[in-house]
Amino acid sequence: MPASVLISEAIRVLEHETGIVITVYFRQDADREWSAQLLRETVTMFRREVADPSAICLSADGPGVGVEIARQVAAEFNTDAVFSERNRGKFAAVQNGMQRLLQKRGLRYFVAVDQDGDHFANELLNFVRTAQHVSEHTGNERVVVLGERLSRHRGLGLLRGEQEELADRILLDALQYHAAVSAAPLNLSFTHTVDGVPDFHAGYKLFSRPTAEDVFLSAPQLAGCSEDAYYRHACEAVMTVEALLHGATLAALNRRTYDEQPVSVFASFNLTQLTADLILWPCKRLQVPAAFVQQWLANHMPQLLLGTLLPQGRDELLAIRDLVSAGYGLSAASARPAEIVRPRFI
Repeated sequence: MPASVLISEAIRVLEHETGIVITVYFRQDADREWSAQLLRETVTMFRREVADPSAICLSADGPGVGVEIARQVAAEFNTDAVFSERNRGKFAAVQNGMQRLLQKRGLRYFVAVDQDGDHFANELLNFVRTAQHVSEHTGNERVVVLGERLSRHRGLGLLRGEQEELADRILLDALQYHAAVSAAPLNLSFTHTVDGVPDFHAGYKLFSRPTAEDVFLSAPQLAGCSEDAYYRHACEAVMTVEALLHGATLAALNRRTYDEQPVSVFASFNLTQLTADLILWPCKRLQVPAAFVQQWLANHMPQLLLGTLLPQGRDELLAIRDLVSAGYGLSAASARPAEIVRPRFI
């Protein structure tokens, strides 16, 4: 079939069969005029891609300024909107929006994006084309597509970029471990990544309808972790892992991102605990024993540039390791040695 026909079909599916959840959260001290304009710009981008504005759902996480702005912008653009009674975290916001859009039976694909304008709508067509390509070649209607950043560090900075790289590497280990013990090989043939490690924690994702139903209509799986770990910190891992546990094929495509983020809610979090939760929740959900997780930490920490920043970078990595050990009920002493052990030569 000529590529032009495939593209025209993908455009039709994007315009008429794709729903988009834009999560909304602003701090109480945020500049309201600037915040509203930022959300307007994001909605303007995605409004151009779909025929029906109600296929876009603004999902405000908890009461406060975010709800007020989301209600205002939704009225201006005639989009759908949902508002939660309390702030639980990004996964709750995505879930609320997805549950609303899943009621629209004509929608085939469901996209999750952030409010910050860092997820470019003009690239959404490639998400749809990727999902169609995967289903065509695998016969599997369950698909999740990751929008991969070409660089974690350029958009996040050194600290968060290194923290997410560590979490991504260990999540890949955990998925391979689960694949081995469950005798279900992990299909990575549709994830041609820059460094061989998928960008699991990127916020731009597409789900086929069966996968969206699996992930967002299921009961929460805290896996012995806190609600903050599940809904707030490890939210991107939750979406990906649950999709894969329900049989989705994983795909990834490169996308553009800003050289800096215009706004980041994560900047206000305890990033050390956040990173530990990015590791703990998926490893516990996938039933990985502590000894494996500790060894993976020992394997990956020497590879990170963060450890070459002394003493701050080294201390940050060791603090993450200690929190992960504590999450498994182990003492900090069990995570010894007290230093990051490196190869003698590079």
